[in-house]
Amino acid sequence: MVLFWGSDEMTRAMRPAAFPWFDYSRYKFSLGVDLGSVAFLSGQAASEYDPREKRIVVRGRLADQTRTAFAKIGAILEAGGYEPSDIVLLVEYLTPRGLDGHHKVEQIRREFLGHGVAVRTVCVNRLVRANALIEIEVVASRSGAANNNPDGLVYLPSCLPLDEKDRLVGEGDVVAQINAVFDRAGRLLAGAGLPLSQIAKTVEYITPAALAAYQLAVPASRERLGPVFPSATAIVMPRLAHPGAMIQLDLVASRNPLEAVNVARESDHSPAVKAGNAIFMSGRALDPATGLAMHRGDVGAQAEHVYTDIIDTLKAAGGEVDDLVKLVEYITPEGFDHYRETGAVRSRLLAQPYPASTGVICERLLSESCIEIEAVAVL
Repeated sequence: MVLFWGSDEMTRAMRPAAFPWFDYSRYKFSLGVDLGSVAFLSGQAASEYDPREKRIVVRGRLADQTRTAFAKIGAILEAGGYEPSDIVLLVEYLTPRGLDGHHKVEQIRREFLGHGVAVRTVCVNRLVRANALIEIEVVASRSGAANNNPDGLVYLPSCLPLDEKDRLVGEGDVVAQINAVFDRAGRLLAGAGLPLSQIAKTVEYITPAALAAYQLAVPASRERLGPVFPSATAIVMPRLAHPGAMIQLDLVASRNPLEAVNVARESDHSPAVKAGNAIFMSGRALDPATGLAMHRGDVGAQAEHVYTDIIDTLKAAGGEVDDLVKLVEYITPEGFDHYRETGAVRSRLLAQPYPASTGVICERLLSESCIEIEAVAVL
């Protein structure tokens, strides 16, 4: 059975009656956004307000932090009438220190979920909250994990350059690894009855060691995809979930026809793909004539540029700003000092209920930008 989002469904913020960790109403994002049959949650870390210190703090070891994150997720799901068994996608963002203890996360995750879902493990430079080792975001569907395709969408787990026996392929060879990644993705999609050409969204995580040869891998990607190329994001992270892996692919495919959203504007750096009612977008603040970063060093101005671009793209696809349901902001270490400025931008440009949002600090971006944003909208 394929679940489709009805056009009569309203977007609602998920507001737990009891959320003892902090006053979520003060922030310019929603803990979760409920579309009636599917819900997108913001990333949750073990952050809580300390009344003595009068600030948000994160304490505890990895296992403690993981349990707190899942407790928050449980409270948010309950507010929308969902259960952990409804989760179809789980993304865990871990610092390098957190990744070293990943086996603890896996055990707690199994206890919380009680069923298998698509899991993505992303090693970040750091998280927004100091001392946070893990942050977790989820997508839930009332049809349950067995469906894994609200509106015809299919979420895959992280695809790494591993063969069918989970052995690393192409050690030190970026081109061999990107081909191995697509081979793995192809096998997983074939199990869902889909070809690679139905991929609507890709996020490529690469290590610093892959940067020098990364451009050599681009043709391999284009040969495997299309004719409608997915909305794409590429982020440099310090490590990947498997030792020796230089590239990781996280993707969403669709059972619906894909449509490229072409926007007549000065910039072409926020590509978008429409798949049924869903629209996948991404953007960086780049000058289309030179490919160089605009507003260099100014994360607030760059965020405003990208969000304006995303909104223009959404309108070209027949949507409005209040159709945005999910955001991920990738921030460089240099841009993080002024990251709070993005909250003011979201407040000014976005509509309530604000989208679910996650912010993580990457190693760097492929451009000189401070911020890159991926967005999901549902018409």
